[in-house]
Amino acid sequence: MNPRRAFLLLVVVLVLVPLVPGVPIFWITLLGNVGLAALVAMGLVLLTGVGGMTSFGQAAFCGFGAYATAVLTTAWGWSPWAALPVSLAVSGGAAVVLGLITVRLSGHFLPLGTMAWGLSLYYLFGKLDLLGRHDGLSGIPPLEIAGHALTDPRAVHYVIWIAVIAAGVLTTHLLDSRIGRAIRALRKGQIAAEAFGIDAARTKLIVFVWAALLAGLSGWLYAHVQRTVTPAPFGLNAGIEYLFMAVVGGSGQIWGAIVGAGLVTLMKEALQRIVPALFGNAMQLEGVVFGIVLVALLQVAREGLWPHLARFVPGRPRTAPAEAAPLARRMLGAGDTSRPLLVLEAARKQFGGLIAVNDVSFKVGRGEIVALIGPNGAGKSTTFNLITGVASLTSGTVKFDGAVISGTSPQVIAGRGVARTFQHVKLEPEMTVLENVAMGAHLRGRSGVLASMLRLDRRDEGRILKEAATQIERVGLTEHMTKPAGSLALGQQRVVEIARALAMDPELLLLDEPAAGLRHFEKEALADLLKRLRAEGMSVLLVEHDMGFVMGITDHIVVLDFGTKIAEGPPETIKTHPAVLEAYLGGAA
Repeated sequence: MNPRRAFLLLVVVLVLVPLVPGVPIFWITLLGNVGLAALVAMGLVLLTGVGGMTSFGQAAFCGFGAYATAVLTTAWGWSPWAALPVSLAVSGGAAVVLGLITVRLSGHFLPLGTMAWGLSLYYLFGKLDLLGRHDGLSGIPPLEIAGHALTDPRAVHYVIWIAVIAAGVLTTHLLDSRIGRAIRALRKGQIAAEAFGIDAARTKLIVFVWAALLAGLSGWLYAHVQRTVTPAPFGLNAGIEYLFMAVVGGSGQIWGAIVGAGLVTLMKEALQRIVPALFGNAMQLEGVVFGIVLVALLQVAREGLWPHLARFVPGRPRTAPAEAAPLARRMLGAGDTSRPLLVLEAARKQFGGLIAVNDVSFKVGRGEIVALIGPNGAGKSTTFNLITGVASLTSGTVKFDGAVISGTSPQVIAGRGVARTFQHVKLEPEMTVLENVAMGAHLRGRSGVLASMLRLDRRDEGRILKEAATQIERVGLTEHMTKPAGSLALGQQRVVEIARALAMDPELLLLDEPAAGLRHFEKEALADLLKRLRAEGMSVLLVEHDMGFVMGITDHIVVLDFGTKIAEGPPETIKTHPAVLEAYLGGAA
């Protein structure tokens, strides 16, 4: 089935269910509860499944939205609709404060951090007199439309599901944009993302705040549907359940949040009826059975349920538009041609007692191909990291186009026109080749979060995708453009990385073992590409172990051994240099 038809079918079903005669109010109410949970799970899918940040504290943001509207409508007499923006502002503001601290954590510290403030906020809700302490607040007015109170579950059903559908559409639009690619890049780590100008901390905060806003919206709806608010629904247990919903539905699937919320909510309800009937009321085994069923389900569908359902509604991969205005390009060689483009002056990197790079100095001229060679462990990749800001210098300086760039961030260095590939391929395997390459053009786009959600970024997005397609064609991978990058051979993935770097429109291109895994004719094609780039005025610094490849294309070679520069010069000189023959090529050679 076409995805658009499947979406329309979902909307039609949600519209018709309350109108079907004989459907019990209980089921309509339960469906509304599924919608409220789906809003929170949707934010968690984006935060955890897509952005790679595990959070156990999302229920607390529901509490912020619920308590904000409860106080405003009961103590101050506000209408629920007037309280909505304040509830979202309170949830979003809390997310900014907590996010500035939380998103900087990594590894197991991140989920532990969310658990810590989730517990703290739960106890805080129960201690404040303003919020009614553990008794909570009651007498919250229902939602009203045109003077009609929405006290009937059938009426409020539409409000809830309009919010769910709208949130799903906006979130899907966000992921289908340059900001969305930045979010997806975070899941595998932020080194590659930052190398192309993505501000990882800012992007994480965007995801964190949006997920909190969806939870705050759910809390606002919950308050006016239940008409009473207590701390119980906003504790750590609820946060864990929401995370279960996101994982069961499909950790990276926005619409899977509805599936996960529906399954978990219905299963809990069913177990509360079935388990006592089987084992009696003396032993409360509902939680035990619930846990066992979830574990069994995740064993069967480890990627969640949505990928299995999506087989019946296969989507089309993104393609580049046939026509789009070209992105602005750098004027290569426009700087001062009398000075080199890149200069390392006594660059040193020390890890405790280990000296990885030992006072290395060399230059890369404009329109020049320079090779950095040496045995494994010589410090070549570390030197790349020093140039691109991934690692900080212990001493010395790195200059680009006459300006000192050492000590600046990878994003700033990328913005100046320095692009790179990696020794170990860093692509997003689930994303298509086109989307991976488009990530390289991140800094060449301008559309922000709101424009992406409202689909006002289509012209900007079309230009980026067209540029990505151009670079893919340039490196000879046109037939693989719509394939997942992870399905390609290792050598082809390295070529995709080069296309991604070229999409940044760099002035200096750093290639870390670009020919590794390539067949002979592919190496010849790569050599021709690098020669064309040099002719266009681009500078290239490459690390490579294939000496035949290096000697055939380079203008200058720098040789490292144990982090120290032992030789430097044109290929003819390096071929016969005694220190190089001894340390790298082998004394017998």
